[in-house]
Amino acid sequence: MSKVSVVIPCYNEEENVVPMSEALTELFTQQLPSFDYEILFIDNCSSDQTRPFLRDLCDRDFHIKAIFNAKNFGQFRSPYYGMMQTSGDCVILLCCDFQDPLDLIPQMVAEWEKGSKIVVMQKTSSEENRLLYFLRSCYYKLIHKFSDVEQIEHFTGFGLYDRSFIQVLRELNDPTPFLRGIVAELGYKIKIIPYQQKQRRAGKTHNNFYTLYDAAMLSFTSYTKIGLRLATFLGMIIAGLSFFIALIYLILKLIYWDTFVAGTAPILIGMFFLGAVQLIFLGILGEYILSINQRIMDRPLVVEEERLNFHEENETGAK
Repeated sequence: MSKVSVVIPCYNEEENVVPMSEALTELFTQQLPSFDYEILFIDNCSSDQTRPFLRDLCDRDFHIKAIFNAKNFGQFRSPYYGMMQTSGDCVILLCCDFQDPLDLIPQMVAEWEKGSKIVVMQKTSSEENRLLYFLRSCYYKLIHKFSDVEQIEHFTGFGLYDRSFIQVLRELNDPTPFLRGIVAELGYKIKIIPYQQKQRRAGKTHNNFYTLYDAAMLSFTSYTKIGLRLATFLGMIIAGLSFFIALIYLILKLIYWDTFVAGTAPILIGMFFLGAVQLIFLGILGEYILSINQRIMDRPLVVEEERLNFHEENETGAK
């Protein structure tokens, strides 16, 4: 009997963990009865009642497992780590807020049985804020245009991954993994299924400008060279223009020595412009250096505080 693992990262999801576990249990019981399954919640140090609810769920159902992180390790490291702790023949990653439609899971499993190693769920529309969705679209198109790797637009990580690809993730040893980029770069036999993203069932999103910017920069520095190349090209262009303008000013001053006054305005404007450009590209260069620094420190993805319902044989198979 094949086993399906479902990984659900959560942080302050006290209103969603119980309904999510009930919905998944019903789905596997009624629609996928020929499959064994496990549901793994990995909690990123919630401060509400999420953990007590998870303890109760694990006490009542051995199919439900939980990992409690010692602190919040971010939106990328925790789900990635959870996927590597599974023991199933395939792994499904989804959000705890019900934005990822559970009714698509049987279709994902069916595609996996046909031979697909990765089933990517791609958003074609969303019930989220329209402006935010538009900005995401612009960002994906920018990354798609400048990346050396063929990126998958509007892919959030929601999908199914074969055990063979999970083994690839285990061997990467990347302390700052960006799953979407890794799937685009190293994934094979990929099946893309479009879907409409729903609104959150309950609770508030934990994404803000900083977390979205962090995700954008992680992708930008990991899969594009455009930031560094743009700095080089723009520097050459500005240097050429500056030389050309300086030559024109010199000629005008020599011809109209008594009447031509250059003034200080062009000098000040040029100084402020160059200063702004330098600060921008120093920031971009700093992002690349930060990305390198995080990787060479080789720190663990997460530090566990506790795990529930992991039996010895499963732990051995998950490492």
